[in-house]
Amino acid sequence: MKKPALFRKILLITGCVLILMASAGGGLAWRYYRTYYRPNVIQTAHPIYVYVPTGATFNTLMDSLETHLLRPKTFLRAAHKERLPERLKGGRYLLKEDLNNKTMVRMFAFGWQTPVNLVIAGNIRSIEKLAAVLSRPLEADSLSMLQTLTDSCTIGAMGFDSTSLFSLILPNTYQIYWNTPPIKIIQRLYNEYQIFWNRERKDLANSIGLNLLQVSTLASIVYEETRYQPEMPTIAGVYMNRLKIGMPLQADPTLLFALQDHGIRRVLSKDTKVDSPYNTYKHTGLPPGPICVPSLATIEAVLHYQTHNYLYFCANPEFNGSHLFAANYPEHLRNAKAYHKALNQRDIKR
Repeated sequence: MKKPALFRKILLITGCVLILMASAGGGLAWRYYRTYYRPNVIQTAHPIYVYVPTGATFNTLMDSLETHLLRPKTFLRAAHKERLPERLKGGRYLLKEDLNNKTMVRMFAFGWQTPVNLVIAGNIRSIEKLAAVLSRPLEADSLSMLQTLTDSCTIGAMGFDSTSLFSLILPNTYQIYWNTPPIKIIQRLYNEYQIFWNRERKDLANSIGLNLLQVSTLASIVYEETRYQPEMPTIAGVYMNRLKIGMPLQADPTLLFALQDHGIRRVLSKDTKVDSPYNTYKHTGLPPGPICVPSLATIEAVLHYQTHNYLYFCANPEFNGSHLFAANYPEHLRNAKAYHKALNQRDIKR
């Protein structure tokens, strides 16, 4: 065979081999891309969240995840190659539509969660309600949260007890991981409490003659008296005036707390006889602790209470959320008479 012909034959064979190798390499590259880097989440109009309970198996994850994947088999292949079944972390995960298997596997393996919003408002009047509010957006149920809230060792280590617990809670919106255990939730709230009660606020409390618990306790009464923020410092000033002269606070919300009946709209004389340390008609000074979780606005209203000579107030007979204030009892009686007349006209007896 002539050398040119042999050379051409060698080139042809070499070319074929290279083409086959390139084809095989291309196939492997395509398979690798599909397994790891090709977007694999179904597009939807709303965000997709996958919840993986603490201690859940990989099969549990797949039960929740499979319907949201374009190609479940490629995710399975990537997950097993990356040992995800042994590395799976519980949590709440957001599936973005551009996610590939590589990122999803790492997300579930390293616990890259999307936090939930834990919203705490004022109007919480019982530890049971507090437990329900704290657990609502979380994996933990209200019973386990309640057990933590009533654990004297846990709460006591932070300087609180069942009477003062409401003063620990500051209404706000907190970003929390879905599977955060109850003890960590309480520790987070305690950290927020320490941040809120900075040196400036502590000095303000000291300057008005109240400790932090007393500020929260008075704030809780103000909060139950009104949601009308412009009047909060005025009402706080009324109670501060009474405290200074040793006059009973005579705060109706404390009676409702003692009676455990917050549906009462008209306080009667018999209600003032209830035997309770929270009965501020019978006992002078502040009650033992807050009667609800006070809002931040009412805490600030107490710290910056309005200086005036009012000793009395009652609801406005126009039922517009405002109050009528008086510096003496005869004036207060006139205001109260007008309010009771309005109650009678509306047939409100209780």
